[in-house]
Amino acid sequence: MRSAELIFIPTPLVSHLVSILEFARRLIDQDDRIRITILLMKLQGQAPLDPYARSFASSLPCVQLIDVPELEEEPGLVTQSVEAHMYAVIEKNIPLVRNIIMDILSSRPSDGIQVKGLVLDFFCLPMIGIASEVSLPPYVFLSANAGFLTLMQYLPERNRKDTSVFERNSEEWLPIQGFANPVPLKVLPSGLFWQDGYDVSVKLGELFAKAEGVLVNTSIDIEPSPMNHFLHDPGYPSVYAIGPILDLKAHPHPDLDLVRRAEVIEWLDRQPEASVVFLCFGSLGRLSSPLVKEIAQGLEKCGHRFLWSFRTQQPTNGDPDSLLPEGFLDSVSGRGMICGWAPQVEILAHKAIGGFVSHCGWTSILESLWFGVPIVTWPMYAEQQLNAFMMVKELGLAVELRLDYRVRSGEIVMANELETAIRCLMEKSNVVREKVKEISALARKAVMNGGSSSVAIEKFIQDVVGSRS
Repeated sequence: MRSAELIFIPTPLVSHLVSILEFARRLIDQDDRIRITILLMKLQGQAPLDPYARSFASSLPCVQLIDVPELEEEPGLVTQSVEAHMYAVIEKNIPLVRNIIMDILSSRPSDGIQVKGLVLDFFCLPMIGIASEVSLPPYVFLSANAGFLTLMQYLPERNRKDTSVFERNSEEWLPIQGFANPVPLKVLPSGLFWQDGYDVSVKLGELFAKAEGVLVNTSIDIEPSPMNHFLHDPGYPSVYAIGPILDLKAHPHPDLDLVRRAEVIEWLDRQPEASVVFLCFGSLGRLSSPLVKEIAQGLEKCGHRFLWSFRTQQPTNGDPDSLLPEGFLDSVSGRGMICGWAPQVEILAHKAIGGFVSHCGWTSILESLWFGVPIVTWPMYAEQQLNAFMMVKELGLAVELRLDYRVRSGEIVMANELETAIRCLMEKSNVVREKVKEISALARKAVMNGGSSSVAIEKFIQDVVGSRS
């Protein structure tokens, strides 16, 4: 009988929601005492997340969704950083979420169900005070990695000595515990170069330390150095390496043309094993016209088969191909294919894929490691530069194209840079390729019964719900 309840509060962004819902599934599969209630906030102007969440919940009767009323008006302040905007939105939702939690707690005694804790997405940390008000232990779900968590631990320490915002073009580096190498300032998350983003990140770092524990979407095999750091830091909340948490049966994106998807898969089916390099730059990775031309020329020169998920910053009157160099499509005919939205999980799982030019979002990295596909790093925004640095310099699991590129910088990556990186990536004897295969096997083992991630989830369950009687 399911008698223990956890209340999940995800950030209302699809990338965050997918990970936390998959973690909910993992918990329910692992312990039949647990039921989960998920509070769904909304962002104005954003495509509703309800269809995805409700499709998920319909397959798991022990998951309940509760809609948080939409804010009549989102915070009117003008922010420089996404981090500051999200922090303000979450703060505005606190009274609404508090009321819902109070209603849940008042109704549960008659149900014979005991609410055991709150699980907050890390952007929702401003709500940690609610947990104290209702005497529930707060846990944080971090869809990013343990390396990012070491940065969040470091920021409040640094801020006590130096409150100045980081300089984007500085050649300095930071001695962050948990990283084997000094971390260059130029690979820090974008928000840390704006005053409001820096201030919010420091606040979030302070709030992490007030949680009972942090659930991180990683495994100790993928990130041994930062995880060992936390294992030997008794003054910090417990850190549970519960990953990889992945949606391997990803629902089609609303913008995905299913006819085009079938054409992509049929084309891949005709290619030799591990012969195709896949290029995809994430949901915000829209490219400028000059950059599109350099990518096209790099792909033309490298000679390898490719599949390019291509979107652009410029209006194209429905024809993004018009931004490509004249004659490009003819010159790569037969060995290259261009599509819009791509079913990334399905593509990375395909035997024809031998490499991935990626924006280095953490979920994309985990998917590539899961399927044993090596990466070329081309970060775009958020914490992707730090991810790229970690993959290349810390873990040796990726080929470097750029570590510090930012999509709005106006900087151009040249065709010869991309050509060189792809040639290196696609070499059969590449050391990175062999190491990625090893990590793939370890990541899959981690989530099996008795694996490190399965054990970490069991430890979390025991800590928050208690041992089975």
